Amino acid sequence: MSNDPGLRRLALGTLLAAFRGDVAPGWAVGLLAEGLAGHVLFGYNIVERDQLAALTAQLHAARSGILLGIDEEGGDVTRLAHRLGSPYPGNAALGAVGDPAITRRIYRTIGAELDGLGLNLDLAPTVDVNTADDNPIIGTRSFGAEPFRVAAHAAAAVSGLQSARVAACAKHFPGHGATLADSHLELPTVDIDLDLLRRRELPPFAAAIEAGAKSIMTAHIRVPALTGDAPATFSRAVLVDLLRGELGFTGVVITDALEMLGAARYAGGIPQGAVLALAAGADLLCIGARVDEALTLACAEEIVAAIGDGRLPLARLEEAAGRTAELADWTRGTDRTDREEPGLGYPAALGAVRIEGSLDGLRTPLVVQLESESSIAAGPVPWGLGPHINGTEQVRLATSQADPAALLARAGDRPIVIVGRNLHRLSGARDLIEALAETHPVIVVEMGWPSSWRPPSARAFVTTWGASHANGRAAAKTLGLAA
Repeated sequence: MSNDPGLRRLALGTLLAAFRGDVAPGWAVGLLAEGLAGHVLFGYNIVERDQLAALTAQLHAARSGILLGIDEEGGDVTRLAHRLGSPYPGNAALGAVGDPAITRRIYRTIGAELDGLGLNLDLAPTVDVNTADDNPIIGTRSFGAEPFRVAAHAAAAVSGLQSARVAACAKHFPGHGATLADSHLELPTVDIDLDLLRRRELPPFAAAIEAGAKSIMTAHIRVPALTGDAPATFSRAVLVDLLRGELGFTGVVITDALEMLGAARYAGGIPQGAVLALAAGADLLCIGARVDEALTLACAEEIVAAIGDGRLPLARLEEAAGRTAELADWTRGTDRTDREEPGLGYPAALGAVRIEGSLDGLRTPLVVQLESESSIAAGPVPWGLGPHINGTEQVRLATSQADPAALLARAGDRPIVIVGRNLHRLSGARDLIEALAETHPVIVVEMGWPSSWRPPSARAFVTTWGASHANGRAAAKTLGLAA
């Protein structure tokens, strides 16, 4: 690395690193003291609240003015409640409730909780307009499929978080809701013209900016009309011309994790991606979840080298580090609304439930939960009706293990309740449900993003718009099975 300590400090001041463990390793603390912007914490850093508070205090002691971020979206994406599931419904359920005031109250409570635990940057809310039923990574993280509904809730969420002096981060710009691929694994394409982008994808970001969002996160997606072959994260047309020029955003542009293949593969590596993102107009670079000292220093070294060889103007680096420092300073303000309403999530989740058909005559059923993999964004968080139901018999199995005849025999004269997430695209689920419903009373509980598919013979189709702890309890109560 360059012998210029000022340049090294500037480079470190644009990086959000991460580390494993429930106590910070020496390097993670040491780099903060040397100017590292901050860290993102994940579920693997969190055992319980007192431990987390001690961890964040350890990090803040390294240097005043650091950023400690977390993906606390509520709903399916939670780090604080990764062991049990979130007590708050996620964005899709809040969109279904349709009251931005409730959204603001829930995000205010999340913000106050984060603030009390020493976390000052929430990588939320997701404000993508989920127009693709088969979207593998957004789905219930979205407030809905209608731009202005999403916009109203986006503004409410930003306002709620920031009332607690926790910086909101509206994501994923310029809109990840129309994709059929996961940018953790590949580079998705949204092949639409700019007029449709402005009408459909951009209104929620404009609303978040109007509400004072302190940061906006980039998407590792291609929009050929704007970005050509590059991801939006590396596109000045997106980050400077569109976001700053057209939408007037003056806050911090944060990258989605540079380790994601949608970025790293295009750039030729994570450190190279750091330089491309800064050059394109990003200010704060989220390295990812699999981060160590060597990778963090490699990113800083590549940034310094790029200043030396002309790939990155010094003024651009100074601007990025300056914006990041200003954001950290803002989080230290004293005017905050720390009023929490921790019980609010459960009635809100109940208000989101939608029933098509009839639940009349539902006696003690056989509950069958069809297992499915969690998205990479959510991680392995518990879900379903399991913790919430009374003595009703429940089985959990993969569709590949499900034998319709065996399930019918096991159910006997009892109805069957099928519980799943994104059932319309879960391999084998549709055939199984339709086969059971032809001869037996079946109720379907969809805890993911619902499509237009409905099994023709099912007695009822129940949509929870999410699979959080709160959503699971709401489903059990709706079915009359709550313990």
